[in-house]
Amino acid sequence: MLHTLLALPFLAALLIAVSRGASRRVIAWLAGLAPLAGLALLAALTPEVLAGAIPRASFAWIPQAGLAFTLRLDGLAWMFAGLVLAIGALIVLYARYYLSGQDSATRFFALLMLFMGAMLGVVTAGNLLLLVVFWELTSISSFLLIGFWHHRGDAREGARMALTLTGGGGLAMLAGVLLIGRIVGSYELDAVLAAGEQIRAHALYPWALGLILLGIFTKSAQFPFHFWLPHAMAAPTPVSAYLHSATMVKAGVFLLARLHPALAGSDLFFYTVSGVGAATLLVGAWFAIFQHDLKGLLAYSTISHLGLITLLFGLSSEMAVVAGLFHILNHATFKASLFMAAGIIDHECHSRDMRRLGGLLKLMPLTSTLAIIAALSMAGVPLLNGFLSKEMFFEQALLIEGDAGWRMLIAGVAVLAGICSVAYSLRFVHDSFFGIGPRGLDTTPHEPPRFMRVPVEALVLLCLAVGMLPALTISGVLKTAVAGTLGAAAPEFTLKIWHGFNLPLLMSLVSLAGGIALYFGLRQLTDLYGNVRASLGRAVFRWKIERLFELAGALVPRLENGSLQRYLLLVVLAALLLGATPFLAGGGLPFGPGQPLPWLGWLLWALLLASTAGVLALHRQRLIAVIVLGAVGLLVSLAFVFLSAPDLALTQLLVEMASLALLLLALNYLPEQPAPEPGRLRRWRDALIALTAGGGVAALVYAIITRPYDTVAGEMLQRSLPEGGGSNVVNVILVDFRGLDTLGEITVFGIAGLIVCALLRRARIAPTALMPGEPERPLIPILVAQIVFPIALAVSLYLFLRGHNQPGGGFIAGLVLAVPLLLQYVLSGSDYVERRLGFDYPRWIGIGLLVALATGVASWALGYPFLTSTHAHPTLPLVGEVPLASAMGFDTGVYLVVFGATMLMLSMLGRLQRPSDHSPENR
Repeated sequence: MLHTLLALPFLAALLIAVSRGASRRVIAWLAGLAPLAGLALLAALTPEVLAGAIPRASFAWIPQAGLAFTLRLDGLAWMFAGLVLAIGALIVLYARYYLSGQDSATRFFALLMLFMGAMLGVVTAGNLLLLVVFWELTSISSFLLIGFWHHRGDAREGARMALTLTGGGGLAMLAGVLLIGRIVGSYELDAVLAAGEQIRAHALYPWALGLILLGIFTKSAQFPFHFWLPHAMAAPTPVSAYLHSATMVKAGVFLLARLHPALAGSDLFFYTVSGVGAATLLVGAWFAIFQHDLKGLLAYSTISHLGLITLLFGLSSEMAVVAGLFHILNHATFKASLFMAAGIIDHECHSRDMRRLGGLLKLMPLTSTLAIIAALSMAGVPLLNGFLSKEMFFEQALLIEGDAGWRMLIAGVAVLAGICSVAYSLRFVHDSFFGIGPRGLDTTPHEPPRFMRVPVEALVLLCLAVGMLPALTISGVLKTAVAGTLGAAAPEFTLKIWHGFNLPLLMSLVSLAGGIALYFGLRQLTDLYGNVRASLGRAVFRWKIERLFELAGALVPRLENGSLQRYLLLVVLAALLLGATPFLAGGGLPFGPGQPLPWLGWLLWALLLASTAGVLALHRQRLIAVIVLGAVGLLVSLAFVFLSAPDLALTQLLVEMASLALLLLALNYLPEQPAPEPGRLRRWRDALIALTAGGGVAALVYAIITRPYDTVAGEMLQRSLPEGGGSNVVNVILVDFRGLDTLGEITVFGIAGLIVCALLRRARIAPTALMPGEPERPLIPILVAQIVFPIALAVSLYLFLRGHNQPGGGFIAGLVLAVPLLLQYVLSGSDYVERRLGFDYPRWIGIGLLVALATGVASWALGYPFLTSTHAHPTLPLVGEVPLASAMGFDTGVYLVVFGATMLMLSMLGRLQRPSDHSPENR
């Protein structure tokens, strides 16, 4: 059930992504069904979680690295999963009405579901390495969401800034997780949480703690990494309301709670975490007062509240953890409602600048009332949920043990931050809903569509219910989350509104009075509305980026000067150095006893040498040199035949045919006059390097082919038929034993094809620009090509179907299909072929990768490791026994990717504009 819960958002993202042409309403329903179904599954697991059990689901992923796909749902994960799904469902409803007709609902909701799935993975992961995988996925998906309006420069900059900081912090956290795994001997969360004393006593603890905290602080926008969050406000408001109130920025404090039993309990943890939290709390609260943009104010207030939560976890006492978890819930409700209210104001007023707003209570009374209640909760006003958790924070600040100076400092920071929070909350309310205004708007504000306001109403109702009836509404949820965080150390507590007249109440009253005085004092004594504060963090970030570009600008010309010869020289020298290093250190090649070479082998060897020498001698006659180079490839394929490697021979032959076509197309874009011959000294230098590198490679090859036969090859031959279901061991290795390697290779190949397409599509020109009018099509060659194509298709399918037991397979079949189609391009023209056959090569690449991935996911769903295959031999009527292997599905993906990527690259090269052609229509 846990796997289904996690898979729902990803399946929704995939379904939305392929729903081209679906209406906005249908797409929103598809997106909304995922969190609703997830909440239903979570409800089914709730009795088990409330009873103290921890539902688990696990299967091996990469056991050699300690990575298992383990999911666990304790009280903490249950609480966060509920937040992710419940607020996610509200955000989907809100976004349905927020997005304009020009925004791509398909792209938005697909990305939103991708992020939701990543967050669910973070909170339910039972393996630290798996948690890191989902952690980085949240960084990538949030980058895409923040930059959703990619036509805007501020959105692109905010997305890059967020990805740089959170992604870099994630890499640091990965290093910390690896250290934790080394200390504990396992990455399983149960083992890590049980090894707290062992971790804290280890010499690597400070390093592991520092690296993990770096990931936490960057994710949760802690000082001095806080500056990325205000710039992420360039995202659409549904993104801000979801990512920057309840989910992404909460991932860091979630991990603080998650690893609290393992990492907390040392002075290093106490002072580092509480100190950073206190600084963030105060800095965020102060800067929030001076923001003129509604979302900017909410962003800095979010930073401040995240600092408050971090500070509470840093204090490390059991009740401080309770207060931290309680404030996570409260902040998610009032801040998500405030972000959505700000989005409604922006949606109806076309502005978020508080200097142009004011008086909205008269024009938008319902929205204004909801936003005012949520803002009062943010300020910590009694009878609202924010007041309760802030009271607990004040109490815990006064109960710090041991260091009296630190206790006084934290208590003072708490009061100052409380004063600032009241001041910025009051500014949000007063400048938006009261006073004179609105001013200078290009529209008359009015209430939003009914269902756009429903999510705000639901969250504000929660703020009121929790604030007035905490024991009935939230106490059970909080106790379950505390038990999941602290385990047996969870304290007993009760939530109530009134605790009597005490010092925390006095601190709250001082905060309220001080905040009111501060806000109106700033209005009277300073130019609050003319004060524009530049972001120091952004300036430092941009300065570093500029220095990085300057360094790249100085370094790149030294390495990349446009000379292919120089690039090849550097590559060969680097390979030569790396290859020679082991032998310079005293190693040697283990040459085995050779075998007698028959006369046919000597003949092939001689022809190969002669053809290679011919390429060198004829290199200035380009067409002849390319043909002779094709002969070299043909002789290599014959050598594979001679060595009884038919799969390699077929692959080499087909690759040679495609490469020959590629080279012939490339000849059209070379300068008409070859470059002048280099000097004698350079020729001798190049000859020496070539002979050394070639001799080294020859020695390595000879050592390999003369080594003893008792290698892993024997094991592969024995396991191929009984385990892989195929007698063609080469194909079984590619699609079964080393299927993950092949998946990576076809992914790279597909990406290479897409990159070629992206680089060259602007250089393509219309066929009529090359040759006005209808192109001449020789009748007989075209008829031959049209006859050959269906035959080649049949041969391609034949080679594909037999590949598991005979020479063939998806890679070879894809190339076989590409070659006759390439002939059609040459004879009939690319425009004619693409118009008639309608191949969408990028889509073929995408479908192929999805098919290959689906075979791996299918084995996951059945409880086996990724890409595990099976086989059977059913007996069919009239046909008899048919050998079938599930790896054929994976091979189908290989087939589609190879064909799509090959044809995409060749078709793009077929209509490039010559560099020398400067005619206006081709420019």
